[in-house]
Amino acid sequence: MRRLLRKDWPSLGRKFGYGILLGINCGCMLHLFQRYIGGPKPAYGPSMLPTLAVQGELLLENNLSYWLNPKSIARGDLVSFVSPINPQRLACKRVIGLPGDVVCVDPTGEKAPSTEHVIVPKGHYWLSGDNAAASRDSRWYGPVSGRLIRGKVVAKIWPPRSWTVFRNPVSYID
Repeated sequence: MRRLLRKDWPSLGRKFGYGILLGINCGCMLHLFQRYIGGPKPAYGPSMLPTLAVQGELLLENNLSYWLNPKSIARGDLVSFVSPINPQRLACKRVIGLPGDVVCVDPTGEKAPSTEHVIVPKGHYWLSGDNAAASRDSRWYGPVSGRLIRGKVVAKIWPPRSWTVFRNPVSYID
């Protein structure tokens, strides 16, 4: 009996070690996939009402298109980015201004004088929440560096009854 147990220990240890390595490899691959390709991201907070609910929604983020072509972002797109206020947190806002655009800081006149305009610097974007009254956005922290943008938000995938593909709502007038 003792001989049988002694024989099994090395193979059990080896199998356990392989299992640990497999788990680490899978975790690394999942992290790289979510960082550079995309994946599900939770959404919470009132800043994007009515487009997104306050909590309980899961968004599909496409990082690859932005990573391959940063100029693919257009006015009206939803983007996820690292918050300039809290770098541990991702945020989701709508692109209002592209590099070189002149943007009215606060068209409502609530947060800043409505006559104040800003030229969006090269490599930066002006981002705004759909619910301006409850949003901390570029009106608070200014233009957001393109380096902080993670990718485009392309769909709402949870809850299933409200599954939505986000299309750019901006139409240009000739």
